[in-house]
Amino acid sequence: QLQLVESGGGLVQPGGSLRLSCAASGFTLDYYTIGWFRQAPGKEREGVLCISSSSSRTNYADSVKGRFTTSRDNAKNTVYLQMNSLKPEDTAVYYCAAKRRPQCSSSWSRLFIDYDYWGQGTQVTVSS
Repeated sequence: QLQLVESGGGLVQPGGSLRLSCAASGFTLDYYTIGWFRQAPGKEREGVLCISSSSSRTNYADSVKGRFTTSRDNAKNTVYLQMNSLKPEDTAVYYCAAKRRPQCSSSWSRLFIDYDYWGQGTQVTVSS
């Protein structure tokens, strides 16, 4: 079965850190760009960042620049989202998505239908 599975969400205090994982099964992530997205209650889905298949380039949403990073472990067929200096407004369900192409498109954060696979999401809550 071809799927992405996120994990690592939870409750963290403001200023804290979390690392989310996005593991693929049934296919290899080597040829895929990976987008991370989030959706808070009552809000639209928002693009967080997108990493190219070779990890040569990452595009970031302004809201997470300098705080969030991403990395790939091809041996584990997994992509990670490292979130530092978390704020209450980062509270959301976080999703990863994969698109078979070498570079993130110019519409990576908006064209949700363009992605081939989506994970089920993991909840991140930032609260004291």
